[in-house]
Amino acid sequence: MNLKLFNPKSLACLALVAVTSMSIFAAEPPKRKSGLWETTMQAQGMPNMGPMQQCVDQASDDIMRQRATQNKPDCSVMEIKPQAGKVSIHSVCKAEGTTVTTDAVFTGSFDSSYKGEIVTRFNPPMRGMSETKMNLESSWKGACKPGQKPGEMIMPKMDMDALMKDPKMMELMKQQK
Repeated sequence: MNLKLFNPKSLACLALVAVTSMSIFAAEPPKRKSGLWETTMQAQGMPNMGPMQQCVDQASDDIMRQRATQNKPDCSVMEIKPQAGKVSIHSVCKAEGTTVTTDAVFTGSFDSSYKGEIVTRFNPPMRGMSETKMNLESSWKGACKPGQKPGEMIMPKMDMDALMKDPKMMELMKQQK
């Protein structure tokens, strides 16, 4: 695997999308049911990385929220509106001299499965991006795997050569130059 193939701006954008989505969870959405959760995330224009699994209990969800709160960008707005079968979140934060506005809607049940649609806008654009869209789906799979501790994640295996040859990744890298 040759890490020099990665455009640092592309990696930074991937990280920013992940951090932005984590800052949403710094707020107080409903807690997930304890057990094994499988989540897939698809960011617009990015290749699908495959599902991630996490062993969750109430304490590990609380720790994740606490860490996201401690590490979140400077946010002037963090609104959460729970409704029947839906949670809407709106945030306005500062990061790297940019105003990052995120609007997210989560539908479903935090006891069995939920979907999220997240739109993040950057003003001024950050690393050439003015907006990102990400969808996620998460479902409860049952008990955690034997020996798996609450909070532990199983990340998808990535074939870096295949990833770098993916047309979506190639196009993203061209846009980031």
